Amino acid sequence: MRIVMAASECTPYSKTGGLADVVGSLPPALVKLGHQVSVFVPRYRQTKLENPVTVISSITVPFDDRYRFCSILDGGLHDGVQVYFVEYPPFFDRDGLYGTPIGDYPDNAERFALLCRAVLEATKFLGRPDVLHCHDWQTALIPILLNTLYTEDPVFERVPCVFTIHNLGYQGLFQPEILPLLMLPWDLFTMTKLEFYGKVNFLKGAITSADFLTTVSRKYAQEIQTAEYGFGLEGVLRARSGTIAGILNGVDYLEWNPETDAHIAANYSARNLSGKAVCKRNLLAEFGLPGETQLPVLGIVSRFAGQKGFDLIQQVSDRMAHEDLIVVALGTGDRDYEDVFRRLHKQYPQKFAVNIAFDNRLAHKIEAGSDMFLMPSKYEPAGLNQLYSLKYGTVPIVRATGGLDDTVEQWDPQTQKGTGFKFREYSGEAMLETIQAALAAFRDQGRWQTLMRNGMAQDYSWEVSARDYVRVYERARQIK
Repeated sequence: MRIVMAASECTPYSKTGGLADVVGSLPPALVKLGHQVSVFVPRYRQTKLENPVTVISSITVPFDDRYRFCSILDGGLHDGVQVYFVEYPPFFDRDGLYGTPIGDYPDNAERFALLCRAVLEATKFLGRPDVLHCHDWQTALIPILLNTLYTEDPVFERVPCVFTIHNLGYQGLFQPEILPLLMLPWDLFTMTKLEFYGKVNFLKGAITSADFLTTVSRKYAQEIQTAEYGFGLEGVLRARSGTIAGILNGVDYLEWNPETDAHIAANYSARNLSGKAVCKRNLLAEFGLPGETQLPVLGIVSRFAGQKGFDLIQQVSDRMAHEDLIVVALGTGDRDYEDVFRRLHKQYPQKFAVNIAFDNRLAHKIEAGSDMFLMPSKYEPAGLNQLYSLKYGTVPIVRATGGLDDTVEQWDPQTQKGTGFKFREYSGEAMLETIQAALAAFRDQGRWQTLMRNGMAQDYSWEVSARDYVRVYERARQIK
């Protein structure tokens, strides 16, 4: 099967979050199953390429104000995956992928409309796909275009489009005037297509236009069809419930494996856990804390945002400081939550340590050196850090939502089954009680090591998820 993927980011070329990890890891897993995969992403300022070759020198993309001309660069084969880059410096040669600290770029609709048109036009020259697979609102115009401006194009006749929702909270909302600017017909501006409370909603358009929909965990596929998690699109999603599949994101165990990880102070395994104590001492030293301690270390690696449950931490942070634990946190995001951690570090320097940054090396050290890992998300479509934590024997403490609920099994000290700790009520009190339960369990190191090994035995490799995607592609082809 020839699969063409389109996305706004992809590791190792560009990244702001988990989307890039998926687009970087799923295609190689599909190639291993015998499929041919091409990936299209923008060439941003942060994209590092060595001697890229221009395979299409000029693609004309019409806008109502003027034509724009982009090119396609051949990024070569990587793990068997053909990577192409859409180059248009006026749109993509910027400091950020989507915006600045002040907010989104005002021309994001035009930027990613150009990406979508370029992918479709380039595909005509580079080979007809059996399936198009698009990710999040930035590529949502592809299924919309296939159902409007490209309906008579013979290249795309009977080519299905699969669309993956990574986070329903980001929808691509714009003023109605964007439609004529993008040369799209006004009849798209209806409640059954793109109209959403007086605005144009790209994500809604993809949901109504794509042949099949996926999202990144089974639980999240159910949650987004409810008012609590649907962000106003739950009715549209329920109408498509027969063509929605939840497929859990996988983990790249070549990068995230304590037995081989080059970023950590000592390698270790479920058979020999001794290296984890070395990693713990090294982690504490990284944060300027005494290395010799019997206290458990609670790790956090996250975007600092309300979605991630940082309001719960804020509610009970002073009480957490009086528990027998040390908290180490890494991340950037909302200034208010960054300031919460700065205050906690200043007030409790031996109990709270924080690094306001994006640092992949330090993220690995936190996964390896922590005893527990906290993810109290308000909603979490899939989550990756809880999967990394399981592999590293770092016991996850999570709110039972989305992929967190799917992947963490509540620890039962009687049966000694389970992989972590979960709470359901979205409150600081419920989170604190669950942390306290984990601290109590930590005191019995014999059982705690059983709990660690239970997590380390889990397999969330991409091969399983890739097979599920192939089944979706086959169903989409049958529908088309």
